[in-house]
Amino acid sequence: MTRLAECTTFRVGGPARRAVVADTEQGLIDAVASCDEAGEPVLLVGGGSNLLVADGGFDGMLVRIAARGIAVEDASACAGVSLRVAAGEPWDGVVEQAVAAGWSGIEALSGIPGATGATPVQNVGAYGQEVADTIACVRTWDRAEQRLRTFAAADCAFAYRHSRFKAERDRYVVLDVTFQLRPADHSAPVRYAELARTLGIELGLRAPLRDVRAAVLALRTGKGMVLDDADHDTWSAGSFFTNPVLTADEAAALPEQAPRWPAEHGLVKTSAAWLIEYAGFAKGFGLPGPASLSTKHTLALTNRGHATADDLLALARVVRDGVRARVGVELAAEPVLVGCSL
Repeated sequence: MTRLAECTTFRVGGPARRAVVADTEQGLIDAVASCDEAGEPVLLVGGGSNLLVADGGFDGMLVRIAARGIAVEDASACAGVSLRVAAGEPWDGVVEQAVAAGWSGIEALSGIPGATGATPVQNVGAYGQEVADTIACVRTWDRAEQRLRTFAAADCAFAYRHSRFKAERDRYVVLDVTFQLRPADHSAPVRYAELARTLGIELGLRAPLRDVRAAVLALRTGKGMVLDDADHDTWSAGSFFTNPVLTADEAAALPEQAPRWPAEHGLVKTSAAWLIEYAGFAKGFGLPGPASLSTKHTLALTNRGHATADDLLALARVVRDGVRARVGVELAAEPVLVGCSL
C-alpha cells in the first residue's frame, strides 16, 4: 500500500487505496481513462511539491506521473528554441539544461521542486518570471471529452498562480508542455529587486544565465526552498500562502509600510510574508511543535519530522486567522488540499 507521505515534499498523508506509476504518455492516459470509466477517484502526482494530503489518505487511485523526455523541436535563430517537455520531467533539470545550452527565459525559475506538468497548472513563478512568459502550448488529455487537446498559451487563461487547468483541475491531464526560449548568453531583464541586488545589477538589466541560476539557487537555499533531506525547513510545499491581490480600496487600508505592487486590471498585490510577520508570526513560529513556520522564511509551513496533516492545517489556520484579525486580509493556501480543508 502506497502512503502519500512517500510521494509529497511535506512528507505527510495517509495511504491510497490503489496506486500505479505511469511512465509513458499512453500509460498515463489509460490509467486515468480506466478510472473515469469505472467512476473511481483519481489523484495525479508528479513531484508532490504542491500537495497537502489528509492523514486518512485517498480513497481512490494514485497515479504517479513519470513520463520523461525533453525534445528540441526547433532551434532557429529567428524563432528561438522550441522545447517540448514531458509532464513527468523534473522541472529544475529542464532549467539546468536550458541554462547550460544558452536558452534564456526560465533561468529565474531555478530550484523549484516538482514536475514540469505541474508548472502551467499553477503558472509557477519566482523572482520576476512565470512559466506563462515562455509557454507556447500545453498538450492535455481532456477527461470530459475523452480526447487529446492542445492549448496555445493565449487559451490557457494564465494569471497570477492560476490557469484554466487549475480552474478545471479535475478535467485536464497535462501530457507535455512546449516552451519558446531565446538563444542568449544573458538572461531576460531581471525584474525582481532582491535578485538584482544579489547579482549587483540595476533592476531591468540582464546578467549571464549561469550567474542568474546560481544567484537564484543561493537565494532559495537561504530560504529553505531547495529540497534537502537533512533540512526540515525544506519539508514543506514552499510558499504555503499566495500573495494577496487586492482592490485599490483594500490596498489603501493596509498598514502604510506594507509592500504594494501593481497587478492586472488595476488591482494591487501585496506580500503574504510581510503580512504574516506584521501579524506577529516570526520565523520558527510553532517550535518545538511537530509543525512550524520555517526558521528561514515565514511563508513556508514545515514538517519538523513527525508532523501530521492535521498539525500543518492547525498551524495554517492560526496564521491565516491571525493575519485576518490584524490587517483584515484573508490569506489563501497555494498547495492543493486533498481530503482536508482550511
